[in-house]
Amino acid sequence: MNIVILGAGQVGSSLAEVLANENNDVTVVDIDRLHLQRLQDRLDIRTVFGHASHPDVLLQAGLEDADILIAATQNDETNILACYLAQTLFKVNTKIARVRGRSYLDHPELFQRTDSEKGLHIDLLISPENLVTNYILQLIAHPGSLQVIDFHDGKLRLVAMAAHSDGLLVNKSISTLSKHLPSHVKARIVAIYRKDEIVMPTGDTVIRTGDEVFFLAEPKHVPTIIAELRQRKEKPSRNIMIGGGGNIGFHLAQALEKTHKVKLVDRNMQQAREVAEKLDNTIIIHGDVSDKDLLLEENIDEIDLFIAVTNSDEANIISGMLAKKLGVRRVIALVNNQSYVELIQLNGIDIAISADRITTSQLLHHTRQGDTVKAVTLRRGTAEAMEVVAHGSENTSEIIGKKLTEIPWPKDITVGAIIREGRVLIAHRDLEIEADDHVVLFLTDPNSASEVAKLFATSQPSWIGWS
Repeated sequence: MNIVILGAGQVGSSLAEVLANENNDVTVVDIDRLHLQRLQDRLDIRTVFGHASHPDVLLQAGLEDADILIAATQNDETNILACYLAQTLFKVNTKIARVRGRSYLDHPELFQRTDSEKGLHIDLLISPENLVTNYILQLIAHPGSLQVIDFHDGKLRLVAMAAHSDGLLVNKSISTLSKHLPSHVKARIVAIYRKDEIVMPTGDTVIRTGDEVFFLAEPKHVPTIIAELRQRKEKPSRNIMIGGGGNIGFHLAQALEKTHKVKLVDRNMQQAREVAEKLDNTIIIHGDVSDKDLLLEENIDEIDLFIAVTNSDEANIISGMLAKKLGVRRVIALVNNQSYVELIQLNGIDIAISADRITTSQLLHHTRQGDTVKAVTLRRGTAEAMEVVAHGSENTSEIIGKKLTEIPWPKDITVGAIIREGRVLIAHRDLEIEADDHVVLFLTDPNSASEVAKLFATSQPSWIGWS
């Protein structure tokens, strides 16, 4: 696939890396020669120096032959204008724009149209800040979870969490799962990571203390399953402190302040004042979130959850580590520099969130062959979950009409569930795939996505052309 990315910042660079590694033809445009050179030094991509909304630069980038344009510069207007040029001058099929301005996001109808001759059509507006905010809210809604992903409009949920020594399932085989759950609660463990080593789950696999367990279930059943992995019930986070009053911090406080006690700390006086004017029940504190004395004055030891979402990785890491040391039970930090991840894991921050990884996940299915409804990167890009639609018939498809055990899946794939006409069917060996099923898969090697596409591809029935 031929993909043009505008912007070589964190989001654009992350996208370029993922898409180039999947053997796409990627071109990146930016006005920073150093960023472009760094990308070209480590990736097999093409780069173009120039302004992302200039027609001659887009022509040089090969937009007339592009399948997808991803406009991910720091400027909303540049991204929107580039999509307009891609539509009117170059007839690009798929146009994706990174948009941060709330005025634009609140009026998506500006970019939607049914008349192909009028109006600006952008296939997807992405806001990394909104995506991160929603991601964190999901983690808060599921105490103890490490990652929460929804499939098929929330009908199925993938949850990752660490198994505790007091969990009823710990030191027992996966086959005993059904014995501990009520008969109406169905779940499937799709992967286990043990000290960063993958354990492909079978009925005989034993769950150990500290294992990172990924399971699929309907949302209403998730709390019951969590209880089996962590018998000691996680207390909801009632007292929350947010470091950073930017878009993410503000929207988190706005979403949480009616049901939680929220404090927000920001070192910029003007921003702190603006946030205070817009929020009703949040306590706004002007100061440095990594200032130990300030945290102690604000009774940091009474905080259940500390969320560091400033625009500085270093500030988020330092304040998160300090909060943990001062007694905070759970810490979430926004960290985009992947080289910091190991440092974080060794120093007590519970969850590190990467805005560019989350954004990349939001875009992956647009770049995949076949009808991939959703593709989500997991464990910092080392794994992936996919929702793929099975099309065709028994005559045109390699998988329709076959039991799951009869299909030649790649060895690093676990079939988690099938969603059929809105019903969730947890995978078992005798389950057959039918036309239009939505199949949810867990890939321990994201490179297997191309093999999945081949399995789900359709062909002409062999009898066509017979005389």
